[in-house]
Amino acid sequence: MKATWNGRVIAQSDDTVVVEGNHYFPESALDRRYVSFSNHKTTCAWKGQASYYSLLVDGELNPDAVWYYADPKPEAEMVRGRVAFWKGVTVTD
Repeated sequence: MKATWNGRVIAQSDDTVVVEGNHYFPESALDRRYVSFSNHKTTCAWKGQASYYSLLVDGELNPDAVWYYADPKPEAEMVRGRVAFWKGVTVTD
């Protein structure tokens, strides 16, 4: 699977976990050259608190486009150490 945005590969891995239709990539697959800080947080009733990264590609910012669960609830343990995408990031195989 490959995650792309603004013409760049943001993450690529053969090891994704699909939860609620979203591919969760290993965090190590994330190309850190395109990742910037975000202090945004949300809460999922069954997964726990999500934290976010923003993407910065060729001077364009995509705020909060990457999310992850640093300490997921036990029933969501399969997403620990993984990241998922939205806000225009395309995930293809």
